[in-house]
Amino acid sequence: WLYNTYIKTKSIKDILFWSTIVSFPLGLLDLILISHANRAIGIPDTWFVLGDDVVLSALGEIAFLPTLVLAARLCPRGVEAVLFATLMSINNGASTVGTEIGALLTKSLGVTETNFDNLALLSFICNLTSLYPLVFIGWLDGVGSVSEQEIEEEEAAAAVTVIDADAD
Repeated sequence: WLYNTYIKTKSIKDILFWSTIVSFPLGLLDLILISHANRAIGIPDTWFVLGDDVVLSALGEIAFLPTLVLAARLCPRGVEAVLFATLMSINNGASTVGTEIGALLTKSLGVTETNFDNLALLSFICNLTSLYPLVFIGWLDGVGSVSEQEIEEEEAAAAVTVIDADAD
C-alpha cells in the first residue's frame, strides 16, 4: 500500500538517494542506546532497540523494492527468476562481506564483550559506510531517473501503438 500510494510515482534514483540519507541519522540512534540517553527520557533499552530495528528494516525493504522493480523492467522475458536469484545472492554475499568487515573493524578497535570504550566510534563508522552507495548513484542517471508509474505509462502507450499498428 505505502509503495503503490506514495513511492511508485517517485524516480528510482530519488527513492534510493533519500532512503540512504534518511537511514543515516536513524542509524545514529544506536549512539543514544550506547550512551543510555534513552533511559534519561524514559525509554527502556528493549523498546528502543525494537523500534530502531523495525524502522531501519522497513526502510531497507522500501529501498530494495525499487531495485527489484528496475531489474524486472530491464530483464529479458523468461529469465526473471534467474535475475531475482542473482540479486538475492549478491545481496546475501554483500551482507556476509559487511559482517566480516564489521568483525575486523570491531577487533581492530578493541571492542570486546567486556571493553566498550570504542563502541560509539565503531557504531559511527559502520553507520557512515551506509552512505557509500551514494558514490554510485550517478550510475542510475539513464535508467533510474523515471518512476515506476512513468515506466508503466510508457509501456501502456507502446502497447496501444502496437495494437493500432496491428489493426491497420
